[in-house]
Amino acid sequence: MDELMTRSERRSGRPWSVPLALGDVPEAGRHIDLVADTKTRAAVAEHAGLAALPRLEASFDVAPHGRGGLRVIGRLSATVGQTCVVTLEALENEIEEAIDLLFMPAEALPLVATAELETPADAPEPLIGGAVDLGEIATEFLILSLDPYPRKANAVFQSSTVGEDSAHPFAALASLKKRQPGEER
Repeated sequence: MDELMTRSERRSGRPWSVPLALGDVPEAGRHIDLVADTKTRAAVAEHAGLAALPRLEASFDVAPHGRGGLRVIGRLSATVGQTCVVTLEALENEIEEAIDLLFMPAEALPLVATAELETPADAPEPLIGGAVDLGEIATEFLILSLDPYPRKANAVFQSSTVGEDSAHPFAALASLKKRQPGEER
């Protein structure tokens, strides 16, 4: 484990920041394991809208790529506490997410001429300030992998049934349909 990289810091708007400068990555690459502490997990949980975040870990292999770029390959592993959308009970989900990103200096990236052109999904990310933020990458991948509608196993939504004699929005239309043509109200 890389001791230098286990310390995290808070930057404005970022619940988990672990910057790694391009100059700190040797030609052979660098392996970095991150384990978020209690304070960081609480900040990430709040940022992500989670009820709890009992475990948050990430492992990265970072290597130079091309002229001034970095390749970041890794794995995110977390236990997230969410609320079931059906029962409103607390539930925990395990998240395992692969990470594979390429960062290039902004000046090396092609400029998009119009807003109509879409950026390919595998396009390189801009390397801003000559560094990548591994904590921010882990946080982003965590948020993107969350189930937006978490459900407990076997949770079933029970809708209230409307009886035949109950008034409902289409009752007036049903009575119109039952009348014969030419019949008055």
